Amino acid sequence: MIKKGDIVHGLITSIIGYGAFVTVDDYNGLIHISEFSDNYVKNISDYVVIGDKVKLKVMDVDEENKQLKLSYKAVNKIRGVKVEVPKFRLGFKTLRDKLPHFIKEELDKEVQDERNTPKL
Repeated sequence: MIKKGDIVHGLITSIIGYGAFVTVDDYNGLIHISEFSDNYVKNISDYVVIGDKVKLKVMDVDEENKQLKLSYKAVNKIRGVKVEVPKFRLGFKTLRDKLPHFIKEELDKEVQDERNTPKL
């Protein structure tokens, strides 16, 4: 019999937008998206995938329906924030540096258009 506060091992059976479903022995459980991290969770697949065996904390038990509310973050604390390091390109030029080039291109286009326009 599983009790609130127990640490259990479960198998991820499916992932949906608001959480992941887990089987623990003969119980079905849900890890709500808010129980994966204290930080914003954009994609649950960043934490688990179908078929993973994970260690979880039982937040609530519905013994009659054999259902569990589970927490991933209570057992698997992830320190820090997941971020992507920005990629910078060398050779950045300001508008002031590029403006003469843009003006020259536009003037060249006008001259070219005038040459290609038939005269009557």
